[in-house]
Amino acid sequence: MSNQKLFNVAVVGATGAVGEQIIRLLAERNFPIQELKLLSSARSAGSKIAFKGQDIVVQEATPDSFEGVDIALFSAGGDVSKALIPEAISRGTVCVDNTSAFRMDPETPLVVPEVNIDKVSDHKGVIANPNCSTIQMVQTLKPLYDRYGISRIIVSTYQAVSGAGASAIQEMLRQSREVLDGREVEPKILPVGSLPKKHQIAFNAIPQIDKFVDNGFTYEEMKMINETKKIMGDDTLEVTATCVRIPVVYGHSESVYVELKSDFDVEEVKQLLADSPGIVLQDNAAEQEYPLATEAAGKLETFVGRVRRDLSNPRALNLWIVSDNLLKGAAWNAVQIAEYIAIEQN
Repeated sequence: MSNQKLFNVAVVGATGAVGEQIIRLLAERNFPIQELKLLSSARSAGSKIAFKGQDIVVQEATPDSFEGVDIALFSAGGDVSKALIPEAISRGTVCVDNTSAFRMDPETPLVVPEVNIDKVSDHKGVIANPNCSTIQMVQTLKPLYDRYGISRIIVSTYQAVSGAGASAIQEMLRQSREVLDGREVEPKILPVGSLPKKHQIAFNAIPQIDKFVDNGFTYEEMKMINETKKIMGDDTLEVTATCVRIPVVYGHSESVYVELKSDFDVEEVKQLLADSPGIVLQDNAAEQEYPLATEAAGKLETFVGRVRRDLSNPRALNLWIVSDNLLKGAAWNAVQIAEYIAIEQN
């Protein structure tokens, strides 16, 4: 990308876990940057972050912060995105949003580059990054959808605590020490949000991510259901999800059952996945090779294994999908979109 024009880029939520990864990737990918603005809440403003050998002072994010900014990557929470993205767009900035603020807006493209990068061109100032657990699933299922068609998806997730922020990681580590030391555990963080009851995450599995909706599903589950249909461009897809928080630091794992519309050969499916961009097939039962969160952590790819035909439905597959929720699930997907925007503007 060295021959491209240079862009003024802003990262909103620069001091957060996803923001830190975005900044790292912009440097590693040698993104064509003229000036980089690092923006945050007033509380974090004034701190310094290293970028390509220089220290950049973090500024408070305000509407005027986006004057002269070409591309802004947001990961500071939905309320911040709702407040500042319209301000940024009015100043000519193209925004890539990591929150849920605009995902289901009919005017906003919801993009996973390996699936529907062509939708970026339809933007009206903002492109939405899907939910982390949705991204790795649709990235894996899109090649199958194109080849065989898909009628139904049943997914159960096993999601890392980093998806709930740095405080959730610290809580898990603290609780683990308390349990091992025989001390009483006092949950304070999970499930995240203004929820009356908190649960222990150490040595546990919590079948709730986000608040419950009236239908008995959680917001996280409804995100997976609705976002999958929007990204695939198919409202006829039957999708159901159960989202679970487990005591893993980085890397979401998913058990996916998918019903295909036409017959398939399992070895052909494996080859199709192995040949798909951004996917690594790890599927060798004889050698106990399959995706693990501990091995996916820190990597950009999505890992797929345990590929097998369902025993009760010959047109159904069972898959195990793992990816780093802060990278492909957030920062890397956003940077990929930004790279496409940069290419498109040249």
